[in-house]
Amino acid sequence: MNLASLLLELKPLLADPDANFDRITDLLERHQGLAEYEVARFFVSRSWKEPVERRLRSVDPRERSKGVRQLPLMFSSAVAARHLRSRVKDADSRVASKARAAVRKLGLADVAPPDSRAEPPRYGSKSVGGWNPTGWNFGLFRSELQGWSGRMRRPPPTSGELPRLSTRADVAKLVGVDVSELDALMRPGTEAGSGYVEFEVPKRSGGVRRISAPRQKLKEVQRALLDQVLARMTPHPAAHGFIEGRSTVSNAGPHVGSTVVLRVDLEDFFPTVHYRRVKGLFLAHGYGEEVAGVLAGLTTHRPKLPDGTVVWPGALPQGAPTSPTLANLVCRRMDARLTALATKFGATYTRYADDLSFSFRAPPERLGRFFWWINAILQQEGFTENGPKRRVMRQGSRQRVTGLTVNQKVSIPREERRRFKAILANCRRHGVASQARGRPDFERWLEGYAAYVRMVHPELGARWQREVKELLGR
Repeated sequence: MNLASLLLELKPLLADPDANFDRITDLLERHQGLAEYEVARFFVSRSWKEPVERRLRSVDPRERSKGVRQLPLMFSSAVAARHLRSRVKDADSRVASKARAAVRKLGLADVAPPDSRAEPPRYGSKSVGGWNPTGWNFGLFRSELQGWSGRMRRPPPTSGELPRLSTRADVAKLVGVDVSELDALMRPGTEAGSGYVEFEVPKRSGGVRRISAPRQKLKEVQRALLDQVLARMTPHPAAHGFIEGRSTVSNAGPHVGSTVVLRVDLEDFFPTVHYRRVKGLFLAHGYGEEVAGVLAGLTTHRPKLPDGTVVWPGALPQGAPTSPTLANLVCRRMDARLTALATKFGATYTRYADDLSFSFRAPPERLGRFFWWINAILQQEGFTENGPKRRVMRQGSRQRVTGLTVNQKVSIPREERRRFKAILANCRRHGVASQARGRPDFERWLEGYAAYVRMVHPELGARWQREVKELLGR
């Protein structure tokens, strides 16, 4: 088949790319040898960019596999590499395997730091330890818990002695349930009898966020694990989110008065932390296979697809009380590496959940190289940057860290304070209900925002708290 015949056959199929996905893929794969193949690829990619990217984001691993299969056929090496960097760390081993095959097919190289588990190669770079995609797999396998000699690495630090748990029965006793109830608490999906309910909430940036909230029984179990196990594990000092004694204020404070502030956002933060990573965390803290598996099962959720397929492995659910702490603990090595990177470049690093902040006292050199290293470390640790949310904030413009300005001191932006002051004034003149404007539970919002202001501006916040209390008659 020549190019013209190929394009004529592809054109009607592209009217419905989702329905004709397999047929289009087959045509492209069979005709890669055409001298004019780049023309066919460009012809298809114009209408297929969104369908392929949507498949790569799907919760269904079968759909992600289809997307990975299309990457070498549809996109340039640079674009394909951007997607493959995250898919080689996919939680589903079949998707990860296909992604690594695509990396080899495209001949990608010099895209990640060396794989530090081995000595660098003496000749060439395309082997473990060199500057090549093998570095993308760093941190993925269970062998990461051990050195190359097979000796277990030093366990992560704790702030107290962890409970001694040797069997499933020990876990059940710790969380206050019968051992026979554990399997039901770890049941996949959201039907009656499972541990979760699901619903959607709108995002500020548009779209929706899917929340998997544990039912009461499972929530009590997770709170027991949080209080008696996770609270005794130590997160990295650079982490400030969901940690007692730390807040958005402590996260922003180290960046005050900087010449340049960088903000990097992580994509799909909780869903990226899957069952095997959580189990590895508990194994690293000295728990055995059986206990680590139960603890990971009680704190991760496996969705069930409409056709009844259970997605494996599960991931941290957005809505569980244990998820923020587990994410912080899993990020400990990433935080340590980014702190070391920042120190080497003369910068300061902090993290609040999925929001990473870096700041420089002196004007930075080779900022592009710094971002390259950030992305490489994130990818090695199993995370992906949300590129559109990257910010470079220089002196002379407003510098914000976790919603607070840090140009001269930690402060809530002036216009936000003025807006809340106007809302309070209108509440006094026209009544509290007049200012709700569709906000659910507006009274609690008033109380919460006044408390937030007090955390950043103690005197102003205390005064506004008194005003809100008077307005609400409390």
